[in-house]
This record gives sequence, structure tokens and C-alpha cells, in this order.
Amino acid sequence: MPSPNKKILIVDDDPDICEYLAAFLTDNGYEATTAKDGVEALEKVEAEKPDLVALDITMPEKSGVRFYRDMKEDPKRKAVPIIIVSGVSEDFEKFISTRRQVPPPEGYIHKPVDLDRLLALVKQHIG
Repeated sequence: MPSPNKKILIVDDDPDICEYLAAFLTDNGYEATTAKDGVEALEKVEAEKPDLVALDITMPEKSGVRFYRDMKEDPKRKAVPIIIVSGVSEDFEKFISTRRQVPPPEGYIHKPVDLDRLLALVKQHIG
């Protein structure tokens, strides 16, 4: 079991997905918190200092792409692993992975979410 202080922020505008992933991660020994968009996510990153972020790309307000860039361009936050959890295409994966300004995300999970794959990526990056 991972240590209970490992905190994961789930960012998705769909409350059902947030609740589903939070319950799954909590059942697997992690502390999970959620945000409905990039604006709320940045506030939670500041307040709660998550160990990892599971990020949807398509959201209202601040998009996942904008949030991702904000995280990876900030010296204090760029080390936080980000796993993209989205229904986006492989073309988008190639696009975000080839940006020169920011490093590629630590992983991708396509919706519907493969929970075993999500858990494997989480364990790989934060134990």
C-alpha cells in the first residue's frame, strides 16, 4: 500500500468522472482531491500541494492545456507528474509531446479510463 500522504488531484469538468476516479484512488490507498477546471486546479495545487495530477484536457474556463503549460513552466510546480486522462486523439498526444516549451506529460490514459493502467502509472510516478 502507498503511504496515505500521497495526494492526487483529479481535474475534470465531469463530476461523475471526478467522483469515480477519486473513489478508485482512495480505495487504493491514495488521498484524492478534485477540481472542475484549470482555475480551481491551480488554486488546489497551491493550497494542497498534490504529488500527482490526473488532468482532463477539454474543460471550460482554463483548459487542461493552459493548466498544463502553467504547471510545467513554473519552477516550483514543474516536477509534479501529470497524467493526461482524456478522450483526446493520438494526434493531440503527438502535439503535446512535441512542444518545445514544455516537457511531455508523464502519461496518457484514454477515456473510458482503464483503471489498471491508471493505477500502474500512478505507482510508477509516486509509489
